[in-house]
Amino acid sequence: MRGLDERRGVTATLGRMTDRRESWTLGQLRDSGWTSRPVKEELRANAVARIGEGKPLVEGVLGYEDTVLPQLENAVLAGHDVIFLGERGQAKTRMIRALVDLLDEWSPVVAGSEINDDPYHPVSRHARELVEEKGDDTPIEWVHRSRRFGEKLATPDTSIADLIGEVDPIRVAEGRYLSDELTIHYGLVPRTNRGIFAINELPDLAERIQVGLLNVLEERDVQIRGYKIRLPLDVMLVASANPEDYTNRGRIITPLKDRFGAQIRTHYPLDVETEMEVVRQEQRPLDVGDLRVDVPPFMGEVVARISHLARQSPHVNQRSGVSVRLSITNHETLVANAARRALRTGEREVVPRVCDLDALASSTAGKLEIESLDDGRDEQVVERLVKLAVLEVFKERLGADRFGELVTAFHEGLTVDVGDDVPSERYAERIADLPGMREALSDLGVGETPAGIAAAVEFVLEGLHLSKRLNKDALGARATYRGRGFAGTT
Repeated sequence: MRGLDERRGVTATLGRMTDRRESWTLGQLRDSGWTSRPVKEELRANAVARIGEGKPLVEGVLGYEDTVLPQLENAVLAGHDVIFLGERGQAKTRMIRALVDLLDEWSPVVAGSEINDDPYHPVSRHARELVEEKGDDTPIEWVHRSRRFGEKLATPDTSIADLIGEVDPIRVAEGRYLSDELTIHYGLVPRTNRGIFAINELPDLAERIQVGLLNVLEERDVQIRGYKIRLPLDVMLVASANPEDYTNRGRIITPLKDRFGAQIRTHYPLDVETEMEVVRQEQRPLDVGDLRVDVPPFMGEVVARISHLARQSPHVNQRSGVSVRLSITNHETLVANAARRALRTGEREVVPRVCDLDALASSTAGKLEIESLDDGRDEQVVERLVKLAVLEVFKERLGADRFGELVTAFHEGLTVDVGDDVPSERYAERIADLPGMREALSDLGVGETPAGIAAAVEFVLEGLHLSKRLNKDALGARATYRGRGFAGTT
């Protein structure tokens, strides 16, 4: 630990120096006490410090504390290249990008180097010749860790030139020979030397291009256009992929998969509570002037439960997955619809109700891949999921048995109109006619505001309807709850 503390002191000093943008030379770098180390050793040392302090290896990733993150910690400590395997929306890219924080904040490179040449161990011809010519007077530049991260979304048209490099015709036109190493235009991988390079959706990369990565992962060098050069790279390679049986996208060739030291399987939140935490963390705040937004916990749980039910539904293609983005966008749509209603009715408090769940059709349809047997029945599948989510939350939080008096009142002729165009005050005025509703307001934690009362009343009535204790007549944006078998009017 003493060595780590000493290095932290050196790094802090270097950080202060780079903040002042002072020019450095190789000699000054040697005198500063800075030492060179491979990027995986750098990542390991910073990971050791973070784990020892009880901090998570990556910030902002929920639900992986006991499953994915321990595997990632093992991979970093072991110095392995990593491939994350999982369905869409499982924070694979977020974890990859968060690994950048494990790099030292500032690192020295030979000035003018295109591939972040280590001043003590230069590998490019430019850097080697500069150090050989100037010695301790070689100019040094400092790069921030954000510049030591490279990322490429794999697409079928990705080429070896994009990843590894190609002859630069402009440099040839300037008079250099094709055999001159300086005519090479380096690709993304060499330009991330001494850093982390990420390839997203690796199976989409053509198999012949995947072959070009074999040397990078095993021999740690690249070959460009048959040049007789060896360019030893110091890079951590991280990739993400969906399961190979997902549609017909392609596959990861076996030799390439064999070269990754760790394959980590990601997953969706294992419980509704974690899903709700993710939504709270990721949702974008709705700025609607002086309106106050308050989402009751039971409505947030309904939104999260819709996603969980979709991941278990036989009507939804589970191979493509149901992203957490579904919960996030559904939550945002729910709040937006409630805000739109408040703006139209002149209310100052935005509280989503059950009637706002109808708006989720637009934010849900594009994120669920319906099974072919249910083709054309997307709306019915979504509607069924929403109703089942409301019913499950209602049973867990309240249950129908406690509302015997309320059900009796409906059987005796009570009816209640609800809907997107019904003002919150109307619900507050009817509260005295609804036995047991006051206790439900307290249990649901909605307070005594008209908007909160409206949300609770709709939730209870819809729960009783879905429990087959009340009838519901729906027409457009308006619905009427009445006793089963009773056909009276308000």
